[in-house]
Amino acid sequence: MLKLAKRYHVDVFQAIVWNYSAAILLSWALLRPQFGHLRQAPMVSYIVLGLLLPAIFIILGISIKRSGIVRTEMAQRLSLLISVIAAFFIFSEQPATLKLVGIGLGFVAMVLTIPRVNDSKNGPFTANAWLFLLIVFVGFGVIDVLFKQIAASKLISYNTSLFFVFVLAFGFSFLALVYQVAAGKMRFSWPHILIGWGLGIANFGNILFYLKAHRALASAPSTVFSAMNIGLIVAAALTGFLIFKEKLSLMNKIGIFIAIIAVIIIARS
Repeated sequence: MLKLAKRYHVDVFQAIVWNYSAAILLSWALLRPQFGHLRQAPMVSYIVLGLLLPAIFIILGISIKRSGIVRTEMAQRLSLLISVIAAFFIFSEQPATLKLVGIGLGFVAMVLTIPRVNDSKNGPFTANAWLFLLIVFVGFGVIDVLFKQIAASKLISYNTSLFFVFVLAFGFSFLALVYQVAAGKMRFSWPHILIGWGLGIANFGNILFYLKAHRALASAPSTVFSAMNIGLIVAAALTGFLIFKEKLSLMNKIGIFIAIIAVIIIARS
């Protein structure tokens, strides 16, 4: 959807803002959040996620401009390293040899499936480009870890947590939108509300089932982290090839094959 947005000159930021309003409505209607134990809610995690979810899209755009597509995508994908380390050192998962092999193959697949785009037109790193790459790397890793923490909470249901995260994400991003429109940096567009709602349905489903996976595999967070990230590579590459007619190099095809093997190994472990 974001790829189509670029093709049709849709303002991605405005779509992202309104996507959270749809996610709020869906979480309220379908998940029935409860407000009885809010004092025990991990509000710090909620606030950080509420800020990071919309902000990371903005940082991604800046990083692509300053560092190029390939470097930015590499930073995003390698954020899995943070999630896997957290699985073993924060969530106390016991490492299994077979799973570590699968995760290792996953990292190889990540490198091989990155499209070979020529970033030379961006020139050398612009000022502070490394900082935005670092934020992309850390940001995506922290988001994964925080969602795992929310799913692991026994005091607050993830239904309620998800609702509050979406409310905060919408609040923060809406304030940024109001500021940009008021400052004359952006022109408000009504159609973006409908576009954002379409994106919000997909986003809501994605995060909901991500949390459900963490609940179902509570003792194996690395399985969820790696299977989702590696699976995303395969889905994105195949979507680009089948729908957007993107060309896949031999290395890309090998990477997809290795990624599928990695997911199978991780599932078997």
